[in-house]
Amino acid sequence: MMNQLELKYGCNPNQKPSRILMKEGHDLPLTVLSGHPGYINFLDALNGWQLVRELKKATGLPAAASFKHVSPAGAAVGLPLEDVLKKIYWVEDLGGLSPLACAYARARGADRMSSFGDFISLSDVCDVSTARIIKREVSDGVIAPGYEPEALEILKAKKNGNYNVIQIDPSYEPEPVERKQVFGIVFEQGRNELDINRELLANVVTENKEIPDAAKIDLMISLITLKYTQSNSVCYVKGGQAIGIGAGQQSRVHCTRLAGQKADNWFLRQAPQVLGLQFVDGIKRADRDNAIDVYIGEEYMDVLADGVWEKTFREKPPVFTREEKRAWLDQMKDVALGSDAFFPFGDNIERAYKSGVKYIAEPGGSVRDDQVIQTCNKYGMAMAFTGIRLFHH
Repeated sequence: MMNQLELKYGCNPNQKPSRILMKEGHDLPLTVLSGHPGYINFLDALNGWQLVRELKKATGLPAAASFKHVSPAGAAVGLPLEDVLKKIYWVEDLGGLSPLACAYARARGADRMSSFGDFISLSDVCDVSTARIIKREVSDGVIAPGYEPEALEILKAKKNGNYNVIQIDPSYEPEPVERKQVFGIVFEQGRNELDINRELLANVVTENKEIPDAAKIDLMISLITLKYTQSNSVCYVKGGQAIGIGAGQQSRVHCTRLAGQKADNWFLRQAPQVLGLQFVDGIKRADRDNAIDVYIGEEYMDVLADGVWEKTFREKPPVFTREEKRAWLDQMKDVALGSDAFFPFGDNIERAYKSGVKYIAEPGGSVRDDQVIQTCNKYGMAMAFTGIRLFHH
């Protein structure tokens, strides 16, 4: 073990020197098994590790996260995958998937465009089933508490031996005070050690007081995800996985819209019109993802007119009309939504309703709480005030 590791450069190539280090007398709690991770890789890895560790603690299920630029593109627990999800996540050909593999397929699959080139975090020892998914995706690296021997060999062979594989000591606990430096000034604060559990969801302030256990799990997933997402942030969750994350927006309603659009896209990818698309032979997964994103977008009529479809599809797909998309989205129900700070206006709830939200967890404390509660009551939603803000910067 060692107490520091030199890096190629910092956030950008001109930022040198760069390293990660522990104070004198303490070894780094991690080992690089393959590759040469960079500054941003480690930021993603260490934030992601905290997230999946907490998801595993809260739910008892294996967990995975897909990180990009210090915010999760997806996070999920290891529930079995339905056939439709296997198809839209491009894993239907892999046979039986382990719970950990299901967790990563969900985390990666929720927003595949944002997950392109991700850094992966796994709560459990990486098994062969999970390594096989990772092997064929465009990714920068993975962090886990351990690796099965065959899984490690699969990952070491990725990128001609340059794929970043990090093993972290699962027993490591950081000091209670954390520090960072900005413009030569040291910032210091207590670590956010908040334990997110069902007790945080006890104060249900709406007329509808019923939050079933599955929805409580989804709400805990949303809150834990938000704890490691750049603020302002909002997270939609359904079936044990984040389906839309809005991060780093100055306005909360823009977070809600951004995350809601991602949640809508996740559900639209399951529509018969999308499942029936016939791609040309040999097209790569990333190109299929891009084509689907265009197909369900508003600009698809322009693409059809340009004749670009011929490079992607075997035959010209029918237009997926706005009315057809809305009719399909109206079937999305029982979505859970978390917010890292209070909703200041009911417009956030109005937007969330369009994406099937029924259960909400937010801190409360706005001068317009009554308006927000009233909007929830209009749609029969159940909303819990947690009393806890989850800003992350």
